[in-house]
Amino acid sequence: MFAWLKQNAAAAREALTTEVSKFKNQKFLDAMTANCALISAASGGISSEEKQKMTGFIQNSPELKVFDMGDVIKAFNAHCEKFEFDFQLGQAEALKVIGKIKNDAGASRLLVRVGCAIGASDGDFDAQEKAACRLVCLELGLNPADFEL
Repeated sequence: MFAWLKQNAAAAREALTTEVSKFKNQKFLDAMTANCALISAASGGISSEEKQKMTGFIQNSPELKVFDMGDVIKAFNAHCEKFEFDFQLGQAEALKVIGKIKNDAGASRLLVRVGCAIGASDGDFDAQEKAACRLVCLELGLNPADFEL
């Protein structure tokens, strides 16, 4: 059973990698990094530890390896700075950037799945992170229940 689970997890990860590579473009990169910042800021602000956790997750995630890591980190940090300045402003800006991919159903759904993966990356997908993912769903016109949110 363990082998079956391991094999299916690897297949799911490979499928997500393939999906992300389909959307490798600046608009998706911006939306993805805004989403990462939104999820990491959801539980009370972005500490330096959270930044390290999120950049570490991005750097080590096979699903996100299609992007240049320097570009990802630069964009993520730019979004984080907005949350550090003012949470409401950061949230509004992140949702504005995320909303730019609303007309692409595949990219929108993928963005939510990546957000959920990032929220769960520390082993605790808490209520605030789930609420942030629901907010992203609403911004993209998606039903949060489709993602068990």
